[in-house]
Amino acid sequence: MRQAHAQTKPAKQVALKVHVAADDKAALQQVSYTALLPDSAKAVQEARSLVYRLQQEAYLLASADSMYLRQDTLHVKLYIGGRYEWAALRNGNLSEGILVESGFREKFYRDVPFKPAEYVKLQQRILDYAERNGYPFATVWLDSVEIKNNRIEAALMVEKAFVVTYDTLQVMGGSKTNPKFLMRYLQLYPGQPYNQDQVNMTQRMLTALPYIKVTRPPQVRFAKDKARVYYFLEDRQANQLDGVVGFLPDPTSSKNKLLITGEANLNIRNIKGSGKQLGLQWRRVNRGSVILNGEYLHPNLFGTPIEVGGRFNLLKQDSSFITVQPRLQFAYYTLKYGKFSVFTEWRNSRILSTANPQSLRTLDLADAQTTVYGLNYLWNNLDDFYFPKRGRLVELQFSAGNKKVLRNPSLEQSFYDTIQQRSAQLSLGVRLENFFRMGKSSALLARLKGEALLNDQIFLNEMYRVGGLNSLRGFDDYFFYASSFAVATLEYRLFTAEDSYVLLFYDQGYYRSDLQASFAQAYPFGLGGGISFSTGAGIFQLIYAVGKSEQQPLSLKHSKIHFGITSKF
Repeated sequence: MRQAHAQTKPAKQVALKVHVAADDKAALQQVSYTALLPDSAKAVQEARSLVYRLQQEAYLLASADSMYLRQDTLHVKLYIGGRYEWAALRNGNLSEGILVESGFREKFYRDVPFKPAEYVKLQQRILDYAERNGYPFATVWLDSVEIKNNRIEAALMVEKAFVVTYDTLQVMGGSKTNPKFLMRYLQLYPGQPYNQDQVNMTQRMLTALPYIKVTRPPQVRFAKDKARVYYFLEDRQANQLDGVVGFLPDPTSSKNKLLITGEANLNIRNIKGSGKQLGLQWRRVNRGSVILNGEYLHPNLFGTPIEVGGRFNLLKQDSSFITVQPRLQFAYYTLKYGKFSVFTEWRNSRILSTANPQSLRTLDLADAQTTVYGLNYLWNNLDDFYFPKRGRLVELQFSAGNKKVLRNPSLEQSFYDTIQQRSAQLSLGVRLENFFRMGKSSALLARLKGEALLNDQIFLNEMYRVGGLNSLRGFDDYFFYASSFAVATLEYRLFTAEDSYVLLFYDQGYYRSDLQASFAQAYPFGLGGGISFSTGAGIFQLIYAVGKSEQQPLSLKHSKIHFGITSKF
């Protein structure tokens, strides 16, 4: 091959002129190439790319015999030759599992062009299957190859070598997480066949844990027939002790006084490196109303991948009612498909003696007990638990059960003759989050969250509560009663550090209230901004929001300001 190079002016283009024999003109027409290039170097590159494309179209002997530059034209003399075909590709020793996973069928390789890229893909599918089933050192080759008149006949062979199993899991770095817990959580058991896909997918599961940070991708070291997986982890300050104070206009005061609300949280995660978690939350949302929540998670129940969890929720709504709602849940993590949970929940709501009797008679309030059983599915590939910039979260929930209306001593027995005391009740829930990375230091969050309660007779004290920083910002906590609701959010975050950012947001809400004596629906919205940044004492947060609904005009007078310090240890 002879190449000639000449210097040209930057603005001068070079034409590519391809010369082939008369028998090769039809083959040349099957591939495309650029005939006018910016300079001679690009023209030479395009000529070589043309040869490669011809080889991928089964012209295996294609080559550039010579190249020379004359004035502003690069002349290339190509030899293309005949097209190679598969006469037959037989199954040499492939098992049924490999045949199914690789998609190999002998009929697909009979009297068709021999394209190297397609054969390489077939090889890779076979090797991928071997890696997923304990044979990372498998090889694939063609045996008994015969070539006659550009027709290829061969047998496809695989040598699995020896089976490789997991040895032990090692935690590298400063994390105190127990390797035995990680082994069960990631389902990498000693003696189990090595699976490269499984190792790759464990990274997603690790980012879902709030108390560790992955510093490097995992490494695998082979020793004879054993594979040892090394994870590079650091502990995060995920235990929380924080409080938030809120100043809101007091709607019960005619002197424009402020109502002070509060919240306190205690979360202890990864107790003794075992993955166990304990959480407590207390909130005072308005005058006389208190919320108390508790949660405990216990992973690896009896050494299995099953996680058992318990929740407790208590809501006292001023002087109207009190609701207690415990829940028991069993969850199973899968590497590929996320987390599946089954749960049972008991709900007991009682009317307080100081409640308005008229609310009982109009069926706004009622004493009720509900027992439901449900399913929950969670899939999460966010790149960070606390400060995600990329990824998606999907959560779906369904539950069904029975509701029993209890007799209230304040009402006559005959009153209950007109209502249905036992009924079936369904509920649906969805949460979708998608983080779009926008440049190096910003992200856009798109979120949809909604729930629906389905029953022929819904009371005020069993409805969902919407409003506040955790749902629809710009309104008081639990401002709206809803039998079904949805909140769509767009939030822009500009990161000033790894754990600090400023934000702008818009929340668009929808809710409906299906009370027995009345019906309401509306489309409230909220907007605002905030800042979150680290200090020596913790993370300082400041959120400012305004909202608009039928009950609240869009006014700075009704704006909401929340601030506080989140300490981690």
